[in-house]
Amino acid sequence: MDTSVWFVVGALVLLLMAGIAAVLLVRVIRARKLLVDAGIPLRNKALVWAAVIYTVSPVDLLPDPVYLDDIGFLLLALRSLHAASHAVGAGRGRTAMDPTDSGGNLSASGGK
Repeated sequence: MDTSVWFVVGALVLLLMAGIAAVLLVRVIRARKLLVDAGIPLRNKALVWAAVIYTVSPVDLLPDPVYLDDIGFLLLALRSLHAASHAVGAGRGRTAMDPTDSGGNLSASGGK
């Protein structure tokens, strides 16, 4: 194989990784609402921020031309945040006046 074939293969791999990174960036931006939701555990929120910091940091497990570790860590963090949001019911149209919320006085009489 000559060098032009290697350049084409390399360009296709770079385009594929750039596409995956763009999809993950959109998912991170959409996850912003979940990051400010009070019902999501802090552990899941911290994992997302750690993944973002790891992605932009110059220290990597694999060399920089290979973004598989960055993409994998971001994907793991976003899946964790998504699972935590479904566990607490965030993002499903739940309102503050939801009667399933605990801690509020739901009696109609208002008596003490």
